[in-house]
Order: sequence, then C-alpha cells, then structure tokens
Amino acid sequence: MAKVKSHKAAGAIDMTAMCDVAFLLLTFFILTATAKQPEPLAVDTPNSTVQTKLPDTGLATLTVGKGKVFFGMVDRPVRRRTLELMGQEFGINFTEDEKNRFSLIDGFGVPVANLSQIIKLSSSERNQKDLQPGIPRDTVDLKKDELSRWIYNARIANTELTNNDLKFAIKGDAKLEYPTIKQVMDVLQEQNVNSFNLVTGLRGQDF
Repeated sequence: MAKVKSHKAAGAIDMTAMCDVAFLLLTFFILTATAKQPEPLAVDTPNSTVQTKLPDTGLATLTVGKGKVFFGMVDRPVRRRTLELMGQEFGINFTEDEKNRFSLIDGFGVPVANLSQIIKLSSSERNQKDLQPGIPRDTVDLKKDELSRWIYNARIANTELTNNDLKFAIKGDAKLEYPTIKQVMDVLQEQNVNSFNLVTGLRGQDF
C-alpha cells in the first residue's frame, strides 16, 4: 500500500511582538535622552591620553578661546546663589525669574551689567557666534576684574550649599591660547586655588 506523503508547510515566525518591543525601546530612549546643549564658546581642546573623568557635581569650568573667557558651573543651586552674591556685590537686583533662568545656563561670557540681556534670550539666541564678548578681566584694577569675582563668589556659594570646596577645570583652545590660560591660572592661584583640571581631548597611545 502506497504511503501518503504529507506536505510540510514552511515555518513562520510572528515578528509583531519583537517589532513592538523595538519601537517601545526606541521611543523610551528618545523621550529620556537629554539633548546636548550648544556651547557658548566652542574650543578645540588639545589631545591627551589621560582619561581622568571630571566630577559630576561641585565643578566650575573656565572656557578659554579667541582671547575670551567664559564661566560655567555644574550645579544649578550654586549658579543661582552665585548670581545673588554677584548682584549684591555689583548693586544689581536680579528678579526671581532671572535667577531661575540663569540657573539653567551652562556657561556665559558677558559683563555682569549686561547679564540680564543674555538671560532673557533663548539658548539658540544666547549662543550665537561672537554675541558674548567674554567676562571682563583686569590685572590692574581688581574692581573691574569680574572673572576673579565670579570665581570667588562661586566658591562661597558652593561652600554655603554643600560645605565642600568648589573644583575647577580649565578648557582651553589648543591654538595659541597660552597667555589667556596663564592669566586664568594666575587668578585661581591668587585665591589659593592651586589644584585644577585641564580639559583635553582623548587620543590613542603613542607607540
């Protein structure tokens, strides 16, 4: 008696569930990701093999480029308190809204008298090329040396809020910015800040 041959149907895998999971994960990463904010002063940092990570809190960054110096603080409460101290010192009454908006700004480079104008701008407007002239520095008249006052008041604010010393990092352009970087270092050392980080780009080991 002849055997009946059964026809085997090709196997199929339902990919619907996997596609759903993939899209759910994609949506999750898109919604939770933080967009990188444009830098107010873009610099080309020198390369180094050192991989020391900067602290996530308690840090202030001095960005040097094109002869300008920009200042930024990591912690938002420290930014706000530093602005209050600068306002008291320079006789400027910043509003609560200005304090809140300033606490969201990563870095800036304008005279304190013009700071309110920058605070009102959106992030894209604020970071337009050459809009901010840099924080004033004066090695002769210390009252006009606003950079040293920002550094001093940021240190006071950080100590008040965290009871810790504020750490500093200098992010300088690799192209002939040594005189300005040296001046920034001198300002730090005048306030007995002798330990600070130099921000560099990562390169491979030399063999």
